[in-house]
Amino acid sequence: MSTLSACLTAVLFVFSPLAGATTYYIAPAPAGNDGNPGTLNQPWATLQHAADRVQPGDSVEVRAGNYAGAYFETSGTAAQPIVIEAYPGESPAIVDDNPTTPDGINLEGASYMVVQGFTVNGRTRAGIRAVTCEHVTIRNNRMDQNGVWGILTGFCDDLLIEDNVTSRSAEQHGIYVGNSGDRPVIRGNVIWGNHANGIHMNGDASQGGDGIISGAIVERNVIYDNGLGGGSGINCDGVQDSLIRNNLIYDEHASGISLYQIDGGGPSTGNRVLGNTVLIASNGRWALNIQDGATNTTARNNILWNAHSYRGSIDISPDSLPGFSGDYGAVMDRFTTDGGDSVMTLAEWQQATGQDAHSFVGTPASLFANAGANDYRLSATSPALDVGETRTDVPTDLVGLGRPQGADFDIGAFERPGDAIFANGFE
Repeated sequence: MSTLSACLTAVLFVFSPLAGATTYYIAPAPAGNDGNPGTLNQPWATLQHAADRVQPGDSVEVRAGNYAGAYFETSGTAAQPIVIEAYPGESPAIVDDNPTTPDGINLEGASYMVVQGFTVNGRTRAGIRAVTCEHVTIRNNRMDQNGVWGILTGFCDDLLIEDNVTSRSAEQHGIYVGNSGDRPVIRGNVIWGNHANGIHMNGDASQGGDGIISGAIVERNVIYDNGLGGGSGINCDGVQDSLIRNNLIYDEHASGISLYQIDGGGPSTGNRVLGNTVLIASNGRWALNIQDGATNTTARNNILWNAHSYRGSIDISPDSLPGFSGDYGAVMDRFTTDGGDSVMTLAEWQQATGQDAHSFVGTPASLFANAGANDYRLSATSPALDVGETRTDVPTDLVGLGRPQGADFDIGAFERPGDAIFANGFE
């Protein structure tokens, strides 16, 4: 081959996107048959048949219908991920466990994968499980009444879990991210009615690795009515240097946001808790729970309210106070450093700790548009308007509205737009 021919071949190789990638299709029998070539007109019938054959760059489009789950072991690459998704405009349902594990869709060491658009209800263990992997996206799936978890991941770096609904997990959590998986992004999910935690991040050193989850971003999630079996709306065990912002947590029956260490390889240190709205039910615990040497926590621009008869906004242990920086909150008049054995008013808390100099006591009636209807946007007269701290690390609110809309940042998960936007159908 001449030098010129070799160069042209190299150029064509570099600029041929997804060389060899194929789009396959799956449909229920009788249209689908695993003896077919997997084309749109001659689709396969089962997800497992696809799992056994896909290669980097392939996509699998799944038509509406009921399917058994699948066990994927083949990885994509950064340039050629494998995509398993619902056919546009359709909603396939996983109604049986995969052939290998008691889960719906299982990614076992399968990296650079995208799973999106499925309904996965009533599976024995998890709706979707992903372990020992990296760069996995789990997006826009609906998971209800699964046996243990909606989504479970372990030892997975650079996860993206977004725009899912995970509800009514019977034993544990809506979303469980565990086992030293760093840099997860958990964004835009609706998580409700799970027995324990809404979101649980657990480094769990007993399973190997350093037992630390670092660099997490947990944002823009709506989390409610979880925790009858204990836990938190957002639970962090061995989570470090992470960002929890713009989440709405309400009607929680245990804690709101917890930073602590039980299973983790170290305490939950260096975290930022910013612009969240947290409301605890009358049978719940504390809105913000900071324990076990969870030092260097920054808590700003949060609404922390509690319907419990004596619990309140913040429970922080003495060994977690070093480096704690809390301010610009709308809070209850109740704080503690000993699990609630003694309770301080906001003024006493300010005097004892030097924290929350700009915070104030607020109530749902004064803060929100319509708390009785679970509308936790700020009212036009809310005392949380334009009194927050300016934060470059919180450029938008829960619904993506830019901050600030007024003279300064609003407190809580919602930035109130101008009255013209409200008049045009925002509320």
